[in-house]
Amino acid sequence: MDILKTISAERPVLIAGPTASGKSALALELAARQGGVIVNADALQVFANWRVLTARPDRDEEALAPHRLYGHVPGEEAYSVGHWLREVAPLLRGEQRPIIVGGTGLYFTALTEGLAEIPPTPAEIRAKADARMAAEGHEALLAELDPETTARIDALNPVRVQRAWEVQTTTGRGLAAWQDDTPPPLLPLHEAETILIDADKDWLSDRIERRFDYMLAQGALAEAERNLPTWDPAHPSAKAIGASELIAHLNGEFPLTDARDIAITATRQYAKRQRTWFRGRMGQWAKHPVS
Repeated sequence: MDILKTISAERPVLIAGPTASGKSALALELAARQGGVIVNADALQVFANWRVLTARPDRDEEALAPHRLYGHVPGEEAYSVGHWLREVAPLLRGEQRPIIVGGTGLYFTALTEGLAEIPPTPAEIRAKADARMAAEGHEALLAELDPETTARIDALNPVRVQRAWEVQTTTGRGLAAWQDDTPPPLLPLHEAETILIDADKDWLSDRIERRFDYMLAQGALAEAERNLPTWDPAHPSAKAIGASELIAHLNGEFPLTDARDIAITATRQYAKRQRTWFRGRMGQWAKHPVS
């Protein structure tokens, strides 16, 4: 079934799916059929310094339809789901129907379920969290969280664990308690068209490998060379999968073939976490099986 034929041309569209599953191509096809502005919902595609490695739409693709919230944040700046919600809000009220596409499940749940208004983390607490993450790993921070938060977050995701620890340390309240006080969402799910790409694991695994090779062919290593002079693993954009591996190769730590293999494995692990999030949090979305 052509799922795009079932989509209303009047309502906002949300397209979610794991990395390398073809989300951007689907959004472009929908925009070509019905019009609309394509809005990024990927936490790493917001950064200006990694285009190839984060699979941001290229210039030819951007010429086919308006694109928003791609590559507009300096790589050293923090960017949170709160930032994204503030930037996406006016696009929901714009003249063109938004087609919001990405793989960051937290962005979609915050958009359709609401986001707790948590005070910002002071710099000294962020620095302490960074130091402990480097010295002890995220498991040490996870062990200090309240049971409700521990049960709710992705305990395998160091970024989510650190964020929960920072919230608890800053405010004296667990992240789960803040989430329970969440205000109304910007876009309730029933007011949007939803597409969740349900990718077969083996099909996706092969796509991930081929896409990373394509990234290398398109200049991912040259992109890493441009980032090398200002490289800092603490920068938010440094979490782009493959970035640290390519930088390590450029620094002579291991061959490019090893960097490639490590990055592909990391991407597959990330896709597995995404699929787990989608199954657990997006049960009401319309599924689009691909295999």
